[in-house]
Amino acid sequence: MRHICDDDWDAVVALEAAAYTDGGLSEGRAALQSRAGASPATCFVLDHGNRTVGYLLALPYPMFEFPDLDRAEDLVFHSRNLHLHDLVIAEEFRGRGLAGTLLRHFTATAGAKGYEAISLIAVLGSDTFWAANGYRAHREVTPPESYGADAVYMSRAVPDGRTGRTNPAHAPSRRAPLEDEVG
Repeated sequence: MRHICDDDWDAVVALEAAAYTDGGLSEGRAALQSRAGASPATCFVLDHGNRTVGYLLALPYPMFEFPDLDRAEDLVFHSRNLHLHDLVIAEEFRGRGLAGTLLRHFTATAGAKGYEAISLIAVLGSDTFWAANGYRAHREVTPPESYGADAVYMSRAVPDGRTGRTNPAHAPSRRAPLEDEVG
């Protein structure tokens, strides 16, 4: 596992297209690169031999808000919430625990960097995977249609980077979105 570099984008774009084109959710290179550019330290690729077989893109975003799939990121938010925008494993490598490995590394990174919560939008029926990994659905938050009919906004608190325990004071709650931008 390593941070994304310029030479990884062809592989990342191909993985993203394979995972999301049939569902109408593919964003394209410019949008993906803009999301990684907003927070390079929280975006990773997973290699197997000399092949990239997975990636994860995450960027600071206010709680209960999310990127617009129809445009590239043009703002960088200062938020204690980290939005996990995308986690993809190549189809032939699924079922080997690689998504969990990538997710654990990412969650540890989020804790070490002082983030308090991680949000995401589960698409294409992936909410069961996310729930099994500690994410809680927020049915009161309605993602736009561009995320698909079954999209579910979810979040979890980040374990403290020093102790590994979740601080209950940092558990996501339904607050005004701008509150998370302060600090």
